[in-house]
Amino acid sequence: MSNRTILAFDFGTKSIGAAIGQEITGTARALAAFKAQDGTPDWQKIERLLKEWQPDLVVVGLPLNMDGTEQPLTERARKFANRLHGRFGVQIALQDERLSTVEARAHLFDRGGFRALDKGSVDSASAVVILESWFEQQLG
Repeated sequence: MSNRTILAFDFGTKSIGAAIGQEITGTARALAAFKAQDGTPDWQKIERLLKEWQPDLVVVGLPLNMDGTEQPLTERARKFANRLHGRFGVQIALQDERLSTVEARAHLFDRGGFRALDKGSVDSASAVVILESWFEQQLG
């Protein structure tokens, strides 16, 4: 286990959640979500985030069906990951994100009820779940 800084994204067509974490602690925290136009983010905001945190790795959640098969959003998330790598030269890892939104919603609801469930908060909390599950997988 090293002390890498890792940024995670929960890709969506309207909003992209973000989280930052440290590999040594295996923990992550939510960052502000980004609005997206049919899956295309404001790349300048993504670039500012990358410059600010200078991550050693970027983890992108891979949306799959419950049986593990791909869905239409799976390819779009892969394309987003490839664009991140192509534009900014960052190392990318993909992480199965099945149930991350369900887990994120439950966690947020426990903390603040329905008011805590706005779209950006859920997307960024999902990015936290994605990153922390990636950390757990690295230990296993």
